[in-house]
Amino acid sequence: MEYTIQKLGILASISTRTLRYYDEIELLKPARINSSGYRIYGQREVDRLQQILFYRELGLTLEQIKEIVSNPDFNGTEALKEHREKLLDKRKQLDELLLNVEKTIASHEGRMTVKDQEKFEGFKQKFIEDNEKQYGKEIREKYGEDTVNKSNEKLKNMTQEEHAEITRLADELAQTLAAAFKEGDPAGNLAQKAAEKHMQWLTFYWNEYSKEAHAGLAQMYVDDERFKQHYDKEQPGTAEFLRDAIHIYTGVKK
Repeated sequence: MEYTIQKLGILASISTRTLRYYDEIELLKPARINSSGYRIYGQREVDRLQQILFYRELGLTLEQIKEIVSNPDFNGTEALKEHREKLLDKRKQLDELLLNVEKTIASHEGRMTVKDQEKFEGFKQKFIEDNEKQYGKEIREKYGEDTVNKSNEKLKNMTQEEHAEITRLADELAQTLAAAFKEGDPAGNLAQKAAEKHMQWLTFYWNEYSKEAHAGLAQMYVDDERFKQHYDKEQPGTAEFLRDAIHIYTGVKK
């Protein structure tokens, strides 16, 4: 089965302008150009467009999608299996959010009481997805698919008590780090206390803790501009200070 650009646009519910743009950036080239100068798409292009739209639905940029589908090792069947798992996770999150909304409505109408902790159920998956979009590629390259997947699974199964504890730790870490930074000594008691709290915070996300991985993450905080901006937003130099404190704490330099 072959399609003109107009017919493919109707089939996939996207504009011909979008398809032309995909051609321009070499994300989706037509199978051939016919004698009248029209773009003609075959089954291979239809399947590729489906993959592109799946990835778009999952929030990836066109640049990221092109890198994935252009990889010689790209496997369409395996990609579909990954899409299925991600869509199931997304459905689970939507179900949790829907239940959250229904409970909140019932609470507002006086039919039930909702604890404060329950009001935030369903948002963990959104956090994971946002984190994947922002840092997923770098973290997976550094620590591997299995490690990151296990970390995400641990986060999804986190109890409300654990979530409360990790929130408390994050606040204490920020306060301790700010005070330590003012002292200016990464080897000082406050700085080492901040490094320890950072380690405790990490254990809620990591299945296994290692000093080498901790030190490597601290270096990433400096090397990756997005992490650096996060730590330096209140006080420039904080990312480097935290890295130095963690390297002293772990005894490992990266």
